[in-house]
Amino acid sequence: MKSVASSHEAFLRLAFAVAERARGHGNHPFGAILVGPEGEILFEVENGLLPDHDMTAHAERLLATRSSKAHDPKFLARCTLYTSAEPCAMCAGAIYWAGIGRCVYGLSERRLIAATGNHAENPTLNLPCRIVFASGQRPTEVIGPLLEDEAAALHDGAWT
Repeated sequence: MKSVASSHEAFLRLAFAVAERARGHGNHPFGAILVGPEGEILFEVENGLLPDHDMTAHAERLLATRSSKAHDPKFLARCTLYTSAEPCAMCAGAIYWAGIGRCVYGLSERRLIAATGNHAENPTLNLPCRIVFASGQRPTEVIGPLLEDEAAALHDGAWT
């Protein structure tokens, strides 16, 4: 039987593969997947900046929107969102409002800022997702950073 930690790592690596695919499509290297209570992959979403230059089309926000349209909050409360990087304040808010019960991420906001610098397309907020989630009225479990070096490698050369 797989340990919970190894399951988190396996699903997180799938989110990393989605991030790599996003980069291959000309977008920033961010990806997210939603895993159901029985371990089934429900959705996977790439960063969607292009082609419309939508600065709000972060993978996690897009996934939260799609999930809330497809499932009720009682079901989503038992689901896990795996994401290549720590959700920004906007994405954490979307995850919270969708009712997704757990978030597991790879790259911390702190390391993302170090990777992106002052890039105009990623004016990263210094607001950890745990603070956003803790401000809500229902719990959202947070696990991360995990596999942070692997997650950071997705950004090598992406922000020049």
